Amino acid sequence: QVQLVESGGGLVEAGGSLRLSCAASGRMFSSYAAGWFRQAPGKEREFVAAISRSLSLTTYAESVKGRFTISRDVAKNTVYLQMNSLKPEDTAAYLCAAVKGLSYTSTYVQGDDYDYWGQGTQVTVSS
Repeated sequence: QVQLVESGGGLVEAGGSLRLSCAASGRMFSSYAAGWFRQAPGKEREFVAAISRSLSLTTYAESVKGRFTISRDVAKNTVYLQMNSLKPEDTAAYLCAAVKGLSYTSTYVQGDDYDYWGQGTQVTVSS
């Protein structure tokens, strides 16, 4: 069982930066692939970024490519999302997710692929 706790959200002006953290409890988090999703009010949850179990291979949504960076610190059992050049349309609740990866290099972009979810952290970007 893995529990995920997000932090780092807040209010920022357009063009600013935030770094989200997703701290995982439980052992062997290095065996899990992870991802970030977001959901704005009245909209469906959408994929943001994913990182593989090993080798830190990454995949990004087109809307954030070049602005966001996902990374992980195995020793700290934590996955990060560095968000730069934020836009008002990035405003949403950001959720961290994890799945025990059978593959060392796969990333997962579908929410249904994930088994564990955090509660989310709110990011609001003002214009």
